[in-house]
This record gives sequence, structure tokens and C-alpha cells, in this order.
Amino acid sequence: MSSSPGRGTIAVVADKNLTVVVPILASGLPEERIEAANVITDPSAVDIVVSDGPFPGALKAFPGLRLVVSLWAGVDHLLTDPDLPPHALVTRLVDANLTAAMVEAVLAHVLAAHRQHDVYRRAQGEKRWAPRRQPLVSDRVVGVLGLGTLGTAAAHALRAVGFQVHGWSRTHHDVPDIEVRTGDDGLRALLERADILVNLLPLTPTTRGILCRETLSQLPQGAVVINVARGAHLVERDLLALLDSGHLRHAVLDVHATEPLPEHHPSWAHPRIDVFPHVAGPTDPATAAERAVETILAFRAGRPLTNLVGR
Repeated sequence: MSSSPGRGTIAVVADKNLTVVVPILASGLPEERIEAANVITDPSAVDIVVSDGPFPGALKAFPGLRLVVSLWAGVDHLLTDPDLPPHALVTRLVDANLTAAMVEAVLAHVLAAHRQHDVYRRAQGEKRWAPRRQPLVSDRVVGVLGLGTLGTAAAHALRAVGFQVHGWSRTHHDVPDIEVRTGDDGLRALLERADILVNLLPLTPTTRGILCRETLSQLPQGAVVINVARGAHLVERDLLALLDSGHLRHAVLDVHATEPLPEHHPSWAHPRIDVFPHVAGPTDPATAAERAVETILAFRAGRPLTNLVGR
């Protein structure tokens, strides 16, 4: 495939998804030159990189880089890459399939917490017949940290079920039927009321470690924490201490600071933690590649990029 005048080469930096992504890009972008990054013929000609994960040092080879298209919803690995040129644009994946999967996971975890499944599992392990009072769904307050595409969709789905939903984000969002808070005071107000806390924040220098003793101890006694964003949001030792003290009832961790989770990590055997292997919002490489095609077409045409990341 030869490039059109004024166009560079698109380098695909991928691992196991390479054989899926490249044909879809080639079909949707017939005028572009598309090459796998590991066999690139002229690195200086590359102006767009399509990437499906952290590949340290990969961007260093492309001095003319203008756009990085992530095939993941999270882009923290790109924004912290020292080889990312300061002028390069970065876009993240916004995909209906991923959003639907994440909303489904959040609903499943929140409803399980609401119905006290963790309490009954522990009772079963002790062979105790221990019925508990079940609050109405309308009596539960769910706090959602992060009101981007995923957080807003999850908040709407939770509200549709009947939960009281409060959201928090760095900047204000108008979300119908959701009480939205911002700033330190807003975060404190949300935490103090949230029976169930769902984290869907992006990972940035200001949100790294945001789920710590200081914040988690502001939750009501017996609250449940659900982290489906990034493992680095959570200070693990602080969570363990609050679970062991009984201040927090349970935690659902879909993401972890080290993945795969090490064999001897305390979360594996902790009776108040559910461990999931980063499966809440899986990326479909085929639909992700289709979204990448749309992004690149918009970029070449000079149209605004709706999934552009504020660096």
C-alpha cells in the first residue's frame, strides 16, 4: 500500500492482536501505508502509531510521530512514556462493545454487593444459616468515581435499576438524574454517603493512589469497594487494613498493581476480597481496529477527534 501525498506511514505496535488489527486497518485505509512496527522499512516516515499496550521504548524509533491511537480505553501507559513527543496527539478507545461489557460488570458487582452475596458466601463456608435484613435498592447509595464514557454509562445503568447514584469527577459534568460532585469537598461528601463505591477514574498523577486510608476510611462502616479502573489507583496495604479492621465489608478487585497477580499476594486468600483477572471491560481487537480507522480518517481530514486525550 502506498501512501497518499503528504501522508506518512502507520506503524502498528501490537503483540498477539497484530494479525487481527492490520487487515482491518488495511481494508479501512486503502490509501495508507501500514506496517508492523517490528518490520518497519523507514521509521522516519512514521507519523501515526496504532498501539494495543505498553511497549517501552517503541515510540523512540519514530521522530516524526504526530498521533498515537490507543486500542485500549486506558492510556496511562502512553502518557507516562518518556519517548512520547510533547506535540503528539493521543486518542483512547471509545467502543460500544467495551462500554457495554464494563456496564454489565459494574451492574453485576454492585447488585451482588447490594444483595450481600459476600456475607452469605462467608456464612456458607462456616455452615451458618444466617438470614439478614435486605435493604431496598432505593435505599442504597452508589458512588461512581469518574464520569467519562464508562463512568457515565455505568451511572445511568445503576440509576435505572433504582440505586441512588452520586458521581465525582475532576471537572464538572452535567449528568441527568446523577448528583455530580467535584473537588476535594465533593469527593469527601460522596465518600461519606456511598454504601458501595465504584472506581472508574482514569489513571493520572493526581488519581494515582486515590483509594487510600485517607479516602477509604471516609466511607460508611460496612461499605463495599469495587475497583474496575487501574490497580495503581489503590493503595493495597490500606485496603487490607480497613478490611481487617471491619470498617470495610468487602472489596471487588478486577485490576491490580501487578498483573498477573503474584501467586503469594494476600488478595488471593483474603476472605473479604473477590479477585478478577482484569476482565470487566475487555477490548475486542476487531472493533477496536474499526474505531482506529475512524480516528485516523478524521485526523487525515482535519476533523476534531472526539476521543482525544487531554495531556
